[in-house]
Amino acid sequence: MEIHVIRQGQTLWSLSRLYGVNVQDMIHLNGISDPRQLVIGQAIVIPTPRGAYVVQPGDTLYAVAKGYGTSATALAALNQIQNPDILSVGQKLKVPKKSRRTIEANAYLTDVGSRGEQVVRETASVLTYLSPFSYHVGRDGSLVPLNDTQLINLAKNQTVSPLLVISNWEGSMFSSDLAHVVLNSDSVQQRLIDSVLTVMKNKGHKGLNIDFEYVYPDDREVYNQFLQKVVTRFHSEGYTVSTALAPKLSASQQGLLYTAHDYPVHGRLCDYVVLMSYEWGWIGGKARAVSPVDQIRKVLDYAVTAIPRRKILMGVSVYGYDWKLPFVQGSRARTLTPLGAVQVAARNNVPIRYSTVSQAPHYDYKDSAGSTHQVWFEDPRSFRAKLDLVSSYRLRGISFWSYPTSFPQVPAVLSQDFRVRKF
Repeated sequence: MEIHVIRQGQTLWSLSRLYGVNVQDMIHLNGISDPRQLVIGQAIVIPTPRGAYVVQPGDTLYAVAKGYGTSATALAALNQIQNPDILSVGQKLKVPKKSRRTIEANAYLTDVGSRGEQVVRETASVLTYLSPFSYHVGRDGSLVPLNDTQLINLAKNQTVSPLLVISNWEGSMFSSDLAHVVLNSDSVQQRLIDSVLTVMKNKGHKGLNIDFEYVYPDDREVYNQFLQKVVTRFHSEGYTVSTALAPKLSASQQGLLYTAHDYPVHGRLCDYVVLMSYEWGWIGGKARAVSPVDQIRKVLDYAVTAIPRRKILMGVSVYGYDWKLPFVQGSRARTLTPLGAVQVAARNNVPIRYSTVSQAPHYDYKDSAGSTHQVWFEDPRSFRAKLDLVSSYRLRGISFWSYPTSFPQVPAVLSQDFRVRKF
């Protein structure tokens, strides 16, 4: 596949002629509801054959060759090009087929009903793990159950391994007090471990994922001790253990979200970790990219010094936000799916721009009341940019936050460069 950015005057029919592909294939692959409403700056996936590339405006033989891990000289020879400085838009080039590295992919899922089941059917080919979010931990070590049996059975039938996620979610937020109670009581921890193992054995989970957030800084060591206890018991039972970690920039980073997450200890004890590398732009904050690549790179620069690369799943956001401007403290943005964000741009007839620093699409528009909005979201380009980080840092894989969403290009973009491990 190739990622194409829509330009003025282009239609699916003109792209069909340019690439020699079927219009319906493009509609299906990109979830396009109205083929007449393409947006300038919209990125779509073109289902081109493997081993072929169609030259785009601004392409050079050097740039194309670099993208395929070869040299301009070799690419010129493969295509019998006499003058490598001259390429024509629409010219079809033979390119070497990429060797695809094997990675693991996890998806956190916040709907265990029919929408969640549809996610499994649509994305199973590119998922190693499915993590229904979440079994909430009680202050007595009990678990608030999830009605996820049907979903888990469906996942296993699709060769996706379910993980049981426990969290310190209480009411409508993560609770520092709840985590404190659990982490400072041996009896509560023992009941929790027994409860989790019972559910996992009954439902057929492959492993446990612990998502304890906003843990008090003073509880850092007891969290480490709890993790040691969990890993020892669960490994003896044949299960994996992973944790979700805040996106730290250094070992000394302070703050309720960060301090208690001890990267070296989690990296040593756990089978793997999920770096929550998203929410720079968040629902209650100022407008900015949700998962800016320049910031994720800073997190990874520290993470790989504290955690083995083969144990890191990099978090990938699959949503966006619509902020009303100017930002007012206490206001909340509207959550959008990637497909929904494109539809908002189409309705308001505004072009989509792309930040080369954050590697993320964005645009501004005015609503019917004349108020200005700013939208940041994800698209095939921003997803590809994150996958490039997985390659360059040689990570174990990725973890999506969160499904369900409308981001139909994910399987095609992911499969272009990677194979996804199955158990």
